Amino acid sequence: MPDRETAVAPSSPTAAASDGADLGPATESWLDMILSFPMPIPEPLRALLDAGGPVMLILAGMSVFALTIVLIKLWQFARLRAGGAERIEGALDDWQAGRRREAAELLAEARNPLAGIVRTAMLGSLHANDPAALREEVERRAGCLLTTLRSPLRGLEVIASLSPLLGLLGTVIGMIDAFRALEAAGNQVDPSVLSGGIWVALLTTAAGLSVAIPTVVALNWLERLLEGVTRRLEDQVTRVFTGGLHFDEPIVSAQQPVAASGISDAI
Repeated sequence: MPDRETAVAPSSPTAAASDGADLGPATESWLDMILSFPMPIPEPLRALLDAGGPVMLILAGMSVFALTIVLIKLWQFARLRAGGAERIEGALDDWQAGRRREAAELLAEARNPLAGIVRTAMLGSLHANDPAALREEVERRAGCLLTTLRSPLRGLEVIASLSPLLGLLGTVIGMIDAFRALEAAGNQVDPSVLSGGIWVALLTTAAGLSVAIPTVVALNWLERLLEGVTRRLEDQVTRVFTGGLHFDEPIVSAQQPVAASGISDAI
């Protein structure tokens, strides 16, 4: 009986230690050490972050940052379309019809940033300004607006190009750890150690591609929207500067045929 107790007693702490070694790092992992504040993370997502390592946390942060940029840009483009776009078209119709002061007053209270640039071109045309200097000022203001709209897109470009590289880096680090564990096993090689390390390593590559592909799609879509805004702004400003041009058919005088016939008779 004592022999049985002495045989069981040492095995129990070993099992407890092994259980603690398996379960302890999973619950108190690097993720819990990095996140010093309590953050509600779903358990499947937490398991993926723990398995992928710090690279997974960086990719998760990049995905949140990319989503934030996309939402901000969608709000900006929606504001450009809804905040007085119809008023700009009505003001341009009045401007081309000759009601120039009414057209400038119509854009005074428009909240659309494009309306401010069009109104600047109208007010500058109403005064005796140098046309070349006025065009330079309008182009400067339009360039500032377009630069503001384009600047966050640079962040999406960085995320789209960097996230696959980070995923590949995580895969390389995971493969190094897997082969290191395989070397430490020596002659008693367990295939599950290598296979488990490989799928964990490939997890970061899949995460990097999952971040990069939607980011590239969103970037191309937002760039297309920006090109549409640029073309629309150029068209509106050009209509202001060419508002005094006339393209009607010339009126032919009724006396010209008579004069022509008289010349022919004289000849």
